[in-house]
Amino acid sequence: MGKGWVFITVFVFSLFFTVSLYAAREEGDKRFYDGKVLTIVVSTKAGGGFDTYGRMTARFLKKYLPGATVIVKNVPGAGHIVGANEVYLSKPNGLTIGLGNYKGLIFAQLARWEGIKFDLAKFSWLANAASDPQVLIVGKDTPFRHFRDLKDSPRPIKMGAGGVGSAAYIYAVMIGKIAGINFKVVPGYSGNEAEMGMLRGELDGQVGAYDSLRPFIETQGARVLLVIGRTRPKELMGIPMIGELERPETKGLINLMIATAELGRPLAAPPNLPPVRLKILREALAKTFHDPELLDYARRLKVSITYTSGEDTQKLFTDALHQSPEVIKMVKEMVKIE
Repeated sequence: MGKGWVFITVFVFSLFFTVSLYAAREEGDKRFYDGKVLTIVVSTKAGGGFDTYGRMTARFLKKYLPGATVIVKNVPGAGHIVGANEVYLSKPNGLTIGLGNYKGLIFAQLARWEGIKFDLAKFSWLANAASDPQVLIVGKDTPFRHFRDLKDSPRPIKMGAGGVGSAAYIYAVMIGKIAGINFKVVPGYSGNEAEMGMLRGELDGQVGAYDSLRPFIETQGARVLLVIGRTRPKELMGIPMIGELERPETKGLINLMIATAELGRPLAAPPNLPPVRLKILREALAKTFHDPELLDYARRLKVSITYTSGEDTQKLFTDALHQSPEVIKMVKEMVKIE
């Protein structure tokens, strides 16, 4: 009986000591941000949807990391690959996080493109700010009024994209090959440059996030011809969905495209982030994306917030990267760089 009580006393004391030590460590890590600069690396030029989300996040995140200064650093290049590389290779100290079109990089990683120095499965995923359906749009002065018109075009259809690794590039190539459309994808149009290219007549269209393109659609009369995602925005009823193009040989690929559309605005830190600091950043971002002031600010900007936790974001990326050899072969063929 006496020995039993001694064991219980030692166990309870050890447990109390461990919990107290962890709590002290967490409190110390929270104070770590006091006086520090946290950089959000946005893998596009200034302007455009990702930059908007990055600057909105920076504006409100500092509220939940007392004493921290949160800044945005634009690192464009190679369709988000350059920015993703920089985040992945940064020190895992919690002072560098990234926001970019990492969903497009799922295809690039599956295809084993050169220049990739990261493994998306090993990032420390922090959150996903929005699940964003993608849309294929064309300019109001083009002759294309319905999706079927694209297939009947007597000339190549010029589609703008930020780079060969971007989702805009990959989605356009894949849609073209799945539907038999003669797309000519033109890199070098990142952020809102593709919109300007459409207005100048340099481009016929582009594929991008609906929230980002909605102001351009509403003000410039651009036409939505296809929706890529699980759900269709109510104002786009009647517009065909990518799933309607499904054939037995393209089912796996189309399902992958739909799954990646769920990862609209993910945020990541480098691999091997200390667990306590990972927890602090995940909790701070969860509070940020539930902040009433941020939600009101997002409504005024006409961008959506559909928060996904870091744990669930990690699972979405892990699942998307685990594809059958048949799907990986199709991805490699369709996004081959010529």
